[in-house]
Amino acid sequence: MIITITAFEQSPDQGQGQARDMRVRWALEEVGQPYDVRLVSFQAMKEPAHLSRHPFGQIPTYEEGDLVLFESGAIVFHIAQRHAGLLPDDANARARAIAWMFAALSTVEPPIVELEAATLIERDKPWFAGRLPILDERVRKRLDELSARLGDAEWLDGAFSAGDLLMVTVLRRLEGEGILEDYPSLCAYVDRGKARPAYKRAFAAQLAVFTGAPHRG
Repeated sequence: MIITITAFEQSPDQGQGQARDMRVRWALEEVGQPYDVRLVSFQAMKEPAHLSRHPFGQIPTYEEGDLVLFESGAIVFHIAQRHAGLLPDDANARARAIAWMFAALSTVEPPIVELEAATLIERDKPWFAGRLPILDERVRKRLDELSARLGDAEWLDGAFSAGDLLMVTVLRRLEGEGILEDYPSLCAYVDRGKARPAYKRAFAAQLAVFTGAPHRG
């Protein structure tokens, strides 16, 4: 049975690859699995039909037969476990790749999202000017650590894995904000991810929702 995922009917970024269905699309493209997309409005995301798939009323969700999943990281992990191409065969390398998946979502992404939210929601608050440098410092600390670990390597731990897939999508949240650009090795790392054919197909598919261009899912 073909996989069905959900995505924004009207994404705030207008299909520029920031919405979290991008992670799932990319993973499916990497492992060569076709999929359908159910577009949902912000209103529909809070209605019973969608809440039965995602209890927090967000996207993406994943349906395959009687299996329904939510949370982009969990979905990517499921895809990586079920299909070859995103996790190494060697048990130790596989465990390390999974650790990087958790690191991307649990260690690197939270301070980035906190900075994003503050910039969008708190900009006119009296405490914003004093809080911004603290949030910026938290993000840079993580980028310092990640950059030091990556060094001159192409990927985080040998071959490209689901850990890299998630880390690249997390780092992309910083593009154009004047922070990531201070880390040339991380910019190059993100560019390598974006240069992968599977990434390009996934990006084109997400963008096509807003441009009306034909695409393959």
